[in-house]
Amino acid sequence: MSEDKALLEGWAETTLKNVLPIQYGKGLVEAHRDKDGHVPVYGSSGLVGFHNQPLTSKATLVIGRKGSVGSVYYSPVPCWPIDTTYFVEENDSVNLKFFLHLLLFLRLGQFDKSTAVPGLSRDDYNAVTVKIAPLPEQHRIVSAIEQQFSRLDAGVAALQRAKAKLKRYRAAVLKAAVEGKLTETWRAEHPTTEPASQLLERILKERRAKWEADLGAKGKDPVKVKYVEPVAADIENLPGLPRGWCWVSVEQIGRVQLGRQRAPQHHNGKFMRPYLRVANVFEDYIDTSDVMTMNFTPEEYETYRLKYGDILLNEGQSLELIGRPAIYRDEVPGACFQNTLVRFSAYSSLMPEYALTVFRVYLHTQKFQHIGKHTTNIAHLGAGRFAILEFPLPSLAEQKQIVAEVERYLSLISQLEVTVDANLKRSERLRQSILREAFAGRLVPQEPTDEPASVLLERIRNERNNQKNNIEASNKKSRSIKLPESVAIDVVDAEQVELWESVGN
Repeated sequence: MSEDKALLEGWAETTLKNVLPIQYGKGLVEAHRDKDGHVPVYGSSGLVGFHNQPLTSKATLVIGRKGSVGSVYYSPVPCWPIDTTYFVEENDSVNLKFFLHLLLFLRLGQFDKSTAVPGLSRDDYNAVTVKIAPLPEQHRIVSAIEQQFSRLDAGVAALQRAKAKLKRYRAAVLKAAVEGKLTETWRAEHPTTEPASQLLERILKERRAKWEADLGAKGKDPVKVKYVEPVAADIENLPGLPRGWCWVSVEQIGRVQLGRQRAPQHHNGKFMRPYLRVANVFEDYIDTSDVMTMNFTPEEYETYRLKYGDILLNEGQSLELIGRPAIYRDEVPGACFQNTLVRFSAYSSLMPEYALTVFRVYLHTQKFQHIGKHTTNIAHLGAGRFAILEFPLPSLAEQKQIVAEVERYLSLISQLEVTVDANLKRSERLRQSILREAFAGRLVPQEPTDEPASVLLERIRNERNNQKNNIEASNKKSRSIKLPESVAIDVVDAEQVELWESVGN
């Protein structure tokens, strides 16, 4: 339990079975939980609801048995621990808060040996060796731990508030960027910059030229095929933009394409290639820890091959996450993409980094949620709906300035977040250090007049023996009752099980 091997004066070494015997929690179906009840219901993950009747009669320590193995919760009032837990009720010989901190320090999750559902066996729990302080010292230790933890919790709460503020600040920076607020001074200093309307004209010419080139590559004459102009943005109800900006639609400034469907016939083949899916695309980064492969023929590869600078957006996802965007920067060379993603390929006069900023704002302001379609289990962005979405377009020069300003601000925010996260991790190490000092006997002074822990253990042992003797006497009395044999067996067995469970045997 500790690096210190020698027992301190007055302390005793024993096992959890001898000092903190556990009982099994009892199942409580969902229908029996009462949200208006006052009795807390605990599972291995903590408070899971309320009930109108308690299983325990005193303050209770609840220990995760299945699921969140080794989790420990203290209920100061009678409660109902369900069947994924063990529990211990408070008594005059046990300071439950001392054992709350002790079990947290022991990290009982390390004893999980299951291969399917995580579980803590009673035998493993019972066999754990612990060092126990005298009962008065246990009270002093608990008081000292809570005092130290109170200060630590206040610091952690301040760090969490700072982290939340940084998250909001990041969203505010992105929003200010696409509204032109970050570059107000720059525009005033560059009044002759080419307006975005002229930039749009060049982009549309590039779009048509690419269409003609694609047809020519397929052996078709562009003169004989009707060119479909992209849908312009509906600006009737849109807010005004800074001088030199204009509203456009997404499909006016870039190519929108849905990925290839994953189907059984593509699981194997001669042309297996990596592909990205929704599980790989997070806000502003590509996760390459789990990249899958499927067959793409050479023709399909040309259609779905990702290129540096492509923006991928989640097409099928939970509603709050549809449209989550990231730029592909050759993280997985030669990768294609699945139809759970939409690709946006910017034309040459639009910076992908600026487009990513706009799409991140649309993610945070829930614009993507607004245009998405929600089914029973999943939401869809829709390539067609995304293509006609409005887009605020500044000049190319201002795009470059916006991207530089965003990178500068977000870099500072990221540095502050690293510092906050480091301090949160440090606080967790400090918490363990406090517990280590407590159970090594160095957190509070020892008092020679304290009753030794060995006497406490002997009293606990005697109490348990008395309870056992009472159970045996009760069982003998039950057997003497003249009942039909089958009924007598049922009564005695049920009573014996209940009594034995009540003392943790």
